[in-house]
Amino acid sequence: MVNQSTTIIGVDVESPSDYSLQWNRWYLKPIGAWPTTVSTSKLERVVSVLLIIGCYSSILFTVIPWILQICLEETNLYKKLRAIGPLLHWIMGGIKFTTLLASSNEIRHCVEHLQVDWQIVSGVQRRQVMLRYAKVGRYVSIFCGAFMQGGILSYCLMTGMSTKLVEIGNETKIVHVLPFAFYQKLINTDQSPANEIVLVSQLLSGFIVNSSAVGAFSLAAVFAAHACGQLNILMTRITEMVKEARERDTKIFFKEIGLVVQNHLRILNFISHIEDVISPICFSELFHNSLSTCLIGYYILTEWDEHDYQNLITYFMIMFSMTFNIFLLCYIGEVLTDQCNKVGKVVYMTEWYFLPYKCILDLRMIIARSSVVMKITASKMVHMSICTFSQVLKSSFAYLNLLRETT
Repeated sequence: MVNQSTTIIGVDVESPSDYSLQWNRWYLKPIGAWPTTVSTSKLERVVSVLLIIGCYSSILFTVIPWILQICLEETNLYKKLRAIGPLLHWIMGGIKFTTLLASSNEIRHCVEHLQVDWQIVSGVQRRQVMLRYAKVGRYVSIFCGAFMQGGILSYCLMTGMSTKLVEIGNETKIVHVLPFAFYQKLINTDQSPANEIVLVSQLLSGFIVNSSAVGAFSLAAVFAAHACGQLNILMTRITEMVKEARERDTKIFFKEIGLVVQNHLRILNFISHIEDVISPICFSELFHNSLSTCLIGYYILTEWDEHDYQNLITYFMIMFSMTFNIFLLCYIGEVLTDQCNKVGKVVYMTEWYFLPYKCILDLRMIIARSSVVMKITASKMVHMSICTFSQVLKSSFAYLNLLRETT
């Protein structure tokens, strides 16, 4: 086993696998969605269960009164539309949270696979390649968290910090403005401390929903970056092996080609587990993004007419974050498919024609396996690619035009 201490671009990394997964763990552990392992203590398992119960309770305490307010109290069409957009985000965030919990075994398998890859890798150059891709996944995770949490929570905090005057009988009180609608017949939020309790609950549920979304996207980014790093190392290994094969013993070549095939199949197995983890997330995000981008575009046009620049900045941040999220998933699908296909092309572009006939037949196995297209899909129905991203944007703006015409 190689020494785990490595240096990348001036950063001392004691545990490279922890360097890759650090932000994912920070996003998912506070909401109980980080998968447990054999080494997880009973106390940690109990705390995780309590966190999950608390997260579901907070989300339901926000969503149920919200739905009741829209259906039973609100009569203004524009205000209903203003409430439906954030409500859809909360519901889809709860679905992502449930998906993460249901995919716990697959996530744990991917995490363990990544950790084993760091343990078995040999050679300074290969470790540098892995660390370079790990750094890409880490930065994408930070970027997702900054924009997702920044956009939604900034709106919640700015709204919650503002106040309004409420007349109760002959008395006038100052209460906080709730970020989201709440059915007053359940709890009278015009009185203290009910107003503060509901406000804190809505802020907490916002953190949970955003953490679920950010955790899902950051996991996809880190796992995909690691898979690309492994494929890059594999292609370099194949090129070097073929160049050296003419001057080496044929038996040694047979042994090395067997190890290369095993490594190739191991990487493809890892990608299939990535597909199992993010496939339902991609499906929910396609649906969510198509509708939410339409609604946020509608809010931007409306606020532009009213010159409400505070809300405009928030909406633009949310729009950018959502567009980036769906682009990230589509780009991951595109890159992984291209990288898997590239393995076969790299084998063909090597100096295979100088090898003995039997050795050439062995290389054909890698080409044949690479010809089977690996896809990241949305519930096995839609291939996640740049073309899919453009179709989502077209659909969103088509819905926006339809909404403008009807309202």
